[in-house]
Amino acid sequence: MHPKYWAETTPEKSAVVMASSGERITYGELDLRCNRLAQLLRARGLRPGDVIAALMENHPRFFEIFWAAQRSGLYFTPISWRLKTAEAAYILENSGAAALFSTPHCADLAAAAAELAHVPMRFSVGGNIAGYESYEEAAASMPVSPIKDESLGRDLLYSSGTTGRPKGIRNALPDGKVSTIPPVMAFMSGLYGFDQTTVFLTPTPVYHASGLRYGMVAGHAGGTNIVMEQFDAERALAIIEEFRVTHLGAVPTLFVRLLKLPMEIRERYDLSSLKMVLHGTGPCGRDVKQAMIDWLGPMLYENYGGTEGNGLCAIDSKEWMLHPGSVGRAVVGRLHILGPNGKELPVGKEGVVYFEGGPRFEYYGDPQKTREAYTPEGWSTLGDIGCLDGDGYLYLTDRQSHMIISGGVNIYPQEVEDLLLCHPKVRGSNRRAARGVRRGCESRCAPARYEPSRTRARSGIDRFLPFAYRQLQMSALRGLFRRSAAA
Repeated sequence: MHPKYWAETTPEKSAVVMASSGERITYGELDLRCNRLAQLLRARGLRPGDVIAALMENHPRFFEIFWAAQRSGLYFTPISWRLKTAEAAYILENSGAAALFSTPHCADLAAAAAELAHVPMRFSVGGNIAGYESYEEAAASMPVSPIKDESLGRDLLYSSGTTGRPKGIRNALPDGKVSTIPPVMAFMSGLYGFDQTTVFLTPTPVYHASGLRYGMVAGHAGGTNIVMEQFDAERALAIIEEFRVTHLGAVPTLFVRLLKLPMEIRERYDLSSLKMVLHGTGPCGRDVKQAMIDWLGPMLYENYGGTEGNGLCAIDSKEWMLHPGSVGRAVVGRLHILGPNGKELPVGKEGVVYFEGGPRFEYYGDPQKTREAYTPEGWSTLGDIGCLDGDGYLYLTDRQSHMIISGGVNIYPQEVEDLLLCHPKVRGSNRRAARGVRRGCESRCAPARYEPSRTRARSGIDRFLPFAYRQLQMSALRGLFRRSAAA
């Protein structure tokens, strides 16, 4: 189905609810607003194939802007408000955005980036931005009826840019009626049981592929999308209880923050409505995932794929406990592990992960990067490193661009980060490039962020180092076990 259908059959049902403010948008209101915006964009000269962008925090008007593009044959590009001006401007310019929607929360970034990228149309949402036109005022006079030439649009998302500038993934606009559910949306809906009773909690930024696309799946299914303006671990539990959330979309960092809540707080809230916890936007440490399963039960569902959409692996909790550390087997495409010479590697050997037979993609405006992602056989990669076991389950190690070679040994920063996060005083970690003093080569480290306490003192660091050493020893033993079991 499509939000248009639910607007006709259940117009008073909540399509989007903002968790903190309590603002609700019904399917009827969503449809009316989408039609008005579609009419406005047509009146301003936008035609199928053009691009609009949104640079905003988790905002109640975000999804109506996307759905308006989706029924107008337009590409929709969400942009992180955490980017620097030059980065946001690059996305606006590279995508060819004809219109930008933003909010006062992002005013400085939006104003500067739009000016650098020479975006012709700029709309402020929910307040004033210098040089921007009020979205609400511009749309208010538009007809509420659908545009006459409705056609399917789609997202134009940009990858994280870990190997340079963000890469836009622009695929051809789909054919069919506006009410046609894209195959990937239908697949995800069936795989994870989305339907009209679904209450999906979005605690992550909606500009991210997972926040946007899970929101799309919920909208197609006629469910309700609960959007957190900002993540807070205990507040998330309270929201699950209050709204009887059935599906939670999360990332491993949020798992860590939830697990650091004292058990008495975790047990304070009724989480019995929760059916599925979906994750897959980043590697999840084995200990973190096991702790989540121990707490919530076997309701974690992990998927591995990318914005590129060239393949997908999936695994449920029961499978994962039989294959701990795996991200699953391929459900879209077929997996291959290739070595440096492009030859396929045997079971248990680590190499670059490729998908065969999945949907093709291209990096917009960058044919060289597109070619680099493909083999002569037409297999494509996201640049991740991993291995397969004898049952076809994939185990990821890290990204190819992050690997450090020291003394002939491959070192993967992701494993170090996972180990750091296990310490009760570590809130999070990230990696940054550093120039090696002795070897004159670039390496990457994962500095930890500690809880505000005396662990900042030398004595705290001294207590932390033995923990890190023990964890690294355990990790090495696990790696040996995994490789021997896979062989």
